[in-house]
Amino acid sequence: MKMVSIWSSMRRSLRRSARWLLAALPEGVRFALYRRTVDCEPVSKGRLELKIADTQAELEACFALLHNAYVASGFMRPHPSGLRVTPYHALPTTTTLCAKVDGQVVGTLSMVRDGIFGFPMQSAFDISSIRAKDGRIAEISALAIHPRWRKTGGSILFPLMKFMYGYCTRYFDTRHLLIAVNPAHIEMYESVLFFRRIEGKTVDSYDFVNGAPAVGATLDLHEAPQIFERAYGHKPGRRNLHRYFVETELAEIKYPPRPWHTSNDPVLTPGLMHYFFHERTRGFDEFDERRRRLLHSIYREPEWQAVLPPLPDSPAQGTALRSEVRHSMKCPATLQIIGSSSNSLRVTIVEVSGHGFLARVLRPLSVGTRCSVVAELGAGVKSHVHGEVVRLAGSDSELFYGFCVQSPDAAWERCVTWLGQSAHELSRAVAITSASSTSDTFATVTATAAVPSRSETLPA
Repeated sequence: MKMVSIWSSMRRSLRRSARWLLAALPEGVRFALYRRTVDCEPVSKGRLELKIADTQAELEACFALLHNAYVASGFMRPHPSGLRVTPYHALPTTTTLCAKVDGQVVGTLSMVRDGIFGFPMQSAFDISSIRAKDGRIAEISALAIHPRWRKTGGSILFPLMKFMYGYCTRYFDTRHLLIAVNPAHIEMYESVLFFRRIEGKTVDSYDFVNGAPAVGATLDLHEAPQIFERAYGHKPGRRNLHRYFVETELAEIKYPPRPWHTSNDPVLTPGLMHYFFHERTRGFDEFDERRRRLLHSIYREPEWQAVLPPLPDSPAQGTALRSEVRHSMKCPATLQIIGSSSNSLRVTIVEVSGHGFLARVLRPLSVGTRCSVVAELGAGVKSHVHGEVVRLAGSDSELFYGFCVQSPDAAWERCVTWLGQSAHELSRAVAITSASSTSDTFATVTATAAVPSRSETLPA
């Protein structure tokens, strides 16, 4: 026992010395050394599965893995539940991915799209410069790898990162990634994945991780393929991160089926919400009135009212809500301005409701402009409606316009109905069935680790 303790102490000392020596090298040399460690060979075929965590058992395993990682790193105090569940996990715009080996969850990360609570890192970092750019944003958070798989040359980390990259670019309608990481880890993201720091200084106390220091960084996914090709395109086989991220298809990745062009994959049901936020963590007790009202604005169906945190009788100021739930989409469409002889305008619809939509448009339009719209709501499903521009909702660099649809056609109504009702009921059935059959599978994951669509209704 004494020899084991001595050997552990020696290894810690060697690691500290190695980090000190590495830090003393010039940045270019350090970054080149980091990139030489890239090894994206996954776990042997047939053992690894990468998917959205959509059952009670998978979510609980992810939250337990994350809890143990954060406690071990000093990023949170131990919670009686043994889980780390954040307010963002209650939102349909947050997706949790998991990596499973032989049926056990061994890796996880969560992707948080801009929603009613904003981003976790907004409390400490100014991200206005990122918001001003073209494209939507997602924060990558809650990364954890089981310690057994941390020293296997990235056999879990890189497949999980590839899943994240593919999901964001193909499914999540995301261009810019945000991260907030401990200063000890930022150089790995800068050198290997080419994240760029948002600001030069380090935040000394980041509340989201128990007051630990943090550095913010961002990656433009439209620029990433070219950057990866320059850095890795000449490298052989498993060290070619460009080919791995951009060209290789992993059979181990299970992307979610989508009958419509949605951009969210919510998995929470009333039962799962109650389990994680009432039974296991009492997380709703920490929600203030504003967050409670915003949460009620998303989950309006009667079955949700029994599990959401209660509201006071009088409405809070500044939380007026829109009358229709909007669903996040990514649909190609064409607009033909009525009474104009100009060519049709290609747009992307990013939200739909029963009688309206929000679209990303490439040139200015005037409020009151009337047009005919042909929208591809799903593969081979086109809707023909008439719309009128009712508001501008753009940023400094992108134009988004809100349209009113007075007479939705059958395809439009079928899509919105499915999004609002059928998808919810299907996801609940799948989650309950899967949870009941696999509830005992992940009980042994206890060690620490390393660092259908519903959309949100925003305040009017």
